[in-house]
Amino acid sequence: MIGSGIFASASGVFMYTGSAGLGIAVWALCGVIAMMGSLCYAELGTMIVKSGAEYAYLNAAFGERVAFLFSWTSTILLKPSQIAIVSLAFGQYVVEPFFPTCSGFDPDRLDLKILEKLLAAVCIGVITYVNCFSVKLATRVQVVFTAAKLIAIAMLIITGLVRLGQGFTGSFDDAFKGTTTSIGMVGFAFYNGLWAYDGWNNLNYVTEELKNPYRDLPRSILFGIPLGTVCYVLVNIAYLTVLTPVEVMASGAVAVTLSNRLYGVMAWTIPIFVACSTFGAANGSAFSGGRLVYVAAREGHLPEFLAMVHTKRHTPLPAMLFNSIIAWLMLLPDSSSFETLINYFSFAAWVFYGSTVSALLWLRYRKPEMERPYKVPLLVPIMVLLASLYLIIAPFYEAPLESFYCLLFILAGIPFYLVFVYFKVAPKWFLNGVDSITYKLQVLCDCALPESEEEVIAP
Repeated sequence: MIGSGIFASASGVFMYTGSAGLGIAVWALCGVIAMMGSLCYAELGTMIVKSGAEYAYLNAAFGERVAFLFSWTSTILLKPSQIAIVSLAFGQYVVEPFFPTCSGFDPDRLDLKILEKLLAAVCIGVITYVNCFSVKLATRVQVVFTAAKLIAIAMLIITGLVRLGQGFTGSFDDAFKGTTTSIGMVGFAFYNGLWAYDGWNNLNYVTEELKNPYRDLPRSILFGIPLGTVCYVLVNIAYLTVLTPVEVMASGAVAVTLSNRLYGVMAWTIPIFVACSTFGAANGSAFSGGRLVYVAAREGHLPEFLAMVHTKRHTPLPAMLFNSIIAWLMLLPDSSSFETLINYFSFAAWVFYGSTVSALLWLRYRKPEMERPYKVPLLVPIMVLLASLYLIIAPFYEAPLESFYCLLFILAGIPFYLVFVYFKVAPKWFLNGVDSITYKLQVLCDCALPESEEEVIAP
């Protein structure tokens, strides 16, 4: 969960809230929402022990039509944009030490934006290779870069506590001055904050690969998310003990700006650790995104080639390549910035997070006899559902055109479902062409379908 968000989206939270007080409150409330959402997913994950997270749960509750809309949106928009956003943050943190935004540098300079995107593209390429080469290597990379991100978090928290002890509390004087009154702007602030928490559902994408999902899934949630929330709040307090709220809003890489201001000759440590953190987060997104594509293709909602695995490596190579190619394409438009991608991602994501929590409530009503090793109190999914409705409606009110485009993209999956999945009325020449391409790609990538649908993608 801890990746690029705490280092890259802090400026967005404070910019949309307008004040330090509401900004800190949003960070804490985002942790509460993520915790409640995770508890709902823990019940679903121990009740429906299938990889694919939302896809598997929506399919079980509402059928393949709704599940297809999720797989359509997630494989083409959500997961690739997640990888692209984190990789852009990686590029920003690599570039930031050389061109600091709070020292007269213009963050809109074209050549630097191109450099950031090139670095992001390289990041995606390396991650794709690692995940295609070996599951074991991908998990080891995740462990190593998790250690790096925790070192960065610890350094920032200690800095904040020391600065508080020294009396640097000016940013908290009249903390709510300038607070926005727009519910839409607060919604966008939640988008940026919840982006930092995104990943709370990633373990549900690989449920079939967990040794003991009934124990490990709830335990990881109950320990991990409260710890992450405390870390996030303390890190943002640390930012405000060194920088003013205006400086936080203006910086594209707040942690680097803090280190340049305070750490002197050791200022290089923070950008290195943060770059490692964003790289690890992108690796985690790619790992789970590839599994989603694999599961959706296995269910017949995507081309058969994407359900194949490498014959020797046993990794979902076609699904990983598919995910990464779309992420690369998202870096190309001039308008593809960190904030723009987050807003598009978050609107679509919370449409389906809310739908998934609705699936939990629906299954409670329609299938009360299903075994539930873990059962969340009823009030929790109701609260998450209300929060998701707010996170869909409020930004829609503030920026209706962008939200409408995103909603239109989701609904555009309906004709594809009717033609290719439900009625299967695609022209014969088209199907023959797909079969020919599938065969050539299968030979090129040395891939084949698993022996059974239950076969686990092994290390």
